[in-house]
Amino acid sequence: MRKAGILLHPSSLPGPCGIGDIGPSARSFVGWLEEAGQQIWQFLPLNPVDGGGSPYNSPSAFAREPLLLSTEDLVVDGWLRQGEVPGFRGNPHRIHFPSLRQAKQRVLDLAADRVAAQVDLDRWAALRPWAGPWGLFAALRGSVGPDWRAWPTALRDGDPRALEEAREQHRGLIHRHLALQWLFELQWGRLRAEARRRGVELWGDMPIFVSGGSCDAWAHKELFRLDGRGYPEVVTGVPPDAFSPEGQLWGHPHYRDEAHAASGYRWWGDRVEGVLALCDQVRVDHFRGFAGVWEIPAHAQRATEGHWIGGMGAPLLEALRDRVGSLPLIAEDLGIITPEVEALRDDFGLPGMAILQFAFGPPFTPEHAYLPHNHRENLVVYPGTHDNNTTVGWFAWAGEEERHWVRRYLGTDGGAIAWNMLRAAYLSPARYAILTLQDALRLGPDARMNLPGVADGNWSWRVSREALNGDVAGGLREEAWIAARTPRR
Repeated sequence: MRKAGILLHPSSLPGPCGIGDIGPSARSFVGWLEEAGQQIWQFLPLNPVDGGGSPYNSPSAFAREPLLLSTEDLVVDGWLRQGEVPGFRGNPHRIHFPSLRQAKQRVLDLAADRVAAQVDLDRWAALRPWAGPWGLFAALRGSVGPDWRAWPTALRDGDPRALEEAREQHRGLIHRHLALQWLFELQWGRLRAEARRRGVELWGDMPIFVSGGSCDAWAHKELFRLDGRGYPEVVTGVPPDAFSPEGQLWGHPHYRDEAHAASGYRWWGDRVEGVLALCDQVRVDHFRGFAGVWEIPAHAQRATEGHWIGGMGAPLLEALRDRVGSLPLIAEDLGIITPEVEALRDDFGLPGMAILQFAFGPPFTPEHAYLPHNHRENLVVYPGTHDNNTTVGWFAWAGEEERHWVRRYLGTDGGAIAWNMLRAAYLSPARYAILTLQDALRLGPDARMNLPGVADGNWSWRVSREALNGDVAGGLREEAWIAARTPRR
């Protein structure tokens, strides 16, 4: 049951078109994980990203990001010809989302139109309740405007006659967007089959909230606390915590809990089933929001202006358990965690999370819950996640008292801090130990994936092909074997 894994979003893989994808490079990475003795590949949400590349502010809780499609596989499958794929010019170690979307989307649209001419996409979409609304929503975003709240009133409010007219008018665009989702499902199926063949679990991620400008808020207004024009009455965020001393003002609309309960939590059941169709386990981002959420006035300028209110709690999780048969969920229980949050997590047998970088802050005592000797078995331990600095960067910027406590506890001078923290995570009693690939490669702060609360410059890091070599794999496999986290030496 003891397992080790790597956290890396597919966009960070090497590849030919300015962004990592779910084609040959992803299948090759699965093989590298097996070589490295890793049994888990964890990644960020696969939903469409926003303009800055964030998958946590997506226009859909159900659709997948087409930019992750492999042009190499599209050529092999006959949806593109080799000469139709442009060469990539730019920094191979960083994603530039504006230019990437402009260049890659053209060839993806060409492939999608060819799929639409040969595949019965209406029949495919009829089996997926989210697909039809997403196809229409995405088409309208491209033709009417990016924000549904600024659409003509009939379209904004979902007038049936206006929607039917729009479906007829934009039929080609709708099928194009559906074809991109059909292609994602096809390519992901190959990746998942390869992962199963290699004995690698795929762990996904599900943000607890969705964007107010999303298809979900437009198509299911009754499930969100929106005003008559579709704007949030109150918004989400968190008070000051270890990630942000000023708190974070996320700006998503809050759910209308009573409407979800009246529906038997159908939207949530559809959502969880959709994620589990792609993954073996799912991390629930901001799990504590099921127990209580931070409500901020819609026009507030600071997260500190909010207050706590109750969440959907046990009734939602019970409904999900009835729907999917079990709950292969991981509770991201970081931040301000109360006994109610812990009880909700433990009552449903969900693993929580521990971040080693947080273990060495004040009060600098052996009682800190995140220190490895205090870990419980049903836990996922990380040196740091995508929201943290790399371990090398964290240690370099830590205060002297914090570094001194690290040196005392780990018995190190800090010269190999990433590997020291790796071993501490692996030797933990926790069932699962996950490293970011950046920490496995001992990279510095320039390789950080995300800085919470900062809008620009995130989500763009990519690894070089040369870094995923046999020497690194061998070192990881040795450490995993020593800690009884892999049967392969």
